[in-house]
Amino acid sequence: MIKLENVSFSYGHNPVLKNVNISETEPIILGLWGRNGSGKTTLMKVLSGMENIDSGFINVNGIAPYNNKETMKNITYMQENHPFSDLWDVEDALRFGAYFNEKWDQELAENLVNLFKLPRKKKIKNFSKGMQTMVQIVVGLASKAPVTIMDEPTNGLDAYMRKQFKDALLNTVEEDPRLIILSTHHIDEIEALCEKIAIIHQNTIVRYEEMEELKMHGVHLSGTAEAVERLMEGHTILEKRRLGKQMNVMLDAAYSDEWKTRAKEAGVTAEKAALQDYLVNFTTKKEVSKI
Repeated sequence: MIKLENVSFSYGHNPVLKNVNISETEPIILGLWGRNGSGKTTLMKVLSGMENIDSGFINVNGIAPYNNKETMKNITYMQENHPFSDLWDVEDALRFGAYFNEKWDQELAENLVNLFKLPRKKKIKNFSKGMQTMVQIVVGLASKAPVTIMDEPTNGLDAYMRKQFKDALLNTVEEDPRLIILSTHHIDEIEALCEKIAIIHQNTIVRYEEMEELKMHGVHLSGTAEAVERLMEGHTILEKRRLGKQMNVMLDAAYSDEWKTRAKEAGVTAEKAALQDYLVNFTTKKEVSKI
């Protein structure tokens, strides 16, 4: 499906991707998480063939995507704030979607337009942010491209529409398995959907693993400073706060029954850290460790 080996890319003298390595052969839903400026957008552009790499090797569904006539048959990339023509309405978006995507599913597109209650004749440029996101979802899912990349696919959606999107995504992937990459800087928006997750930080992939495994990371301890300090010995500290005799820390460790038992015996409270907090602190720690 996708394979990148030591991929680097620069805008002029400004390196944006550095020695990126990632390989995925299965049709799964893959999350791409990174903070602003981490290189997410450029990585998606490289995968979709919008930019050519400076060095390394890239293969997406059997092709090198840049300047390749086969790219549109294999890859669909729906950008955040996708550049639909100012003249287009929903009908135009569907018509061009069908024209440019070999595996286009018109029935699915029509069903999604009805599900999201999108006005067909209103100009997309006059849509709300959430409605524009819905159009991007319609085109992305109906493209049925073997590799489909969606940037911030829940941007502007309310809770009800986020659920509709998630259900539609899971249904279509079950019927027609393919690699779908969901990019976000709010992991809680897509956490339940993704089978694996790639973490991009400081212009490279720093982790790629099963979502269920990553979700277990991050142990939050709180209690007296003396008791907490004994428990955190030998572990990487991601966050540390002290107020008087009390201390709160987040450790880079997998939360487990053993941690709960150890904490209880020490008179310390142990909790699983929120995944978003863990990722922010994990990437911050990597920055601090290089100083």
